[in-house]
Amino acid sequence: EEFDFGELAIHQVIETIEYVLGTVSHTASYLRLWALSLAHQQLSVVFLSMTLLGGMTQPFPLNVITCYFYFALWFIITLGILLGMDVLECFLHVLRLHWVEFQSKFYKAEGSAFEPFCHRAVLHQKED
Repeated sequence: EEFDFGELAIHQVIETIEYVLGTVSHTASYLRLWALSLAHQQLSVVFLSMTLLGGMTQPFPLNVITCYFYFALWFIITLGILLGMDVLECFLHVLRLHWVEFQSKFYKAEGSAFEPFCHRAVLHQKED
């Protein structure tokens, strides 16, 4: 087969465009995770200021009782919302690693049929 420089150049341009788009996609994916972390931090500050710090501003005998109840409220909110956001953040990070990083770096759709690994087939090959 004859070497065609024009076809090679076209393929290189396509690969370059795919690489640049993949880099932008990876950056946007990390920015989504960063935004979720930032929202988590801001919600932590809001929940703390709305619950525990509100109880600490009371005069002395009353602040002990209000801090006790406000701590329970803060703890429930933290477990309910912030822990749920942490789990969501971990899930999204793993999903991003699998679909964005793995699919764009290692997966090539070359049209070959998928054949799952089978121990029996390997053992039968060794016996033959």
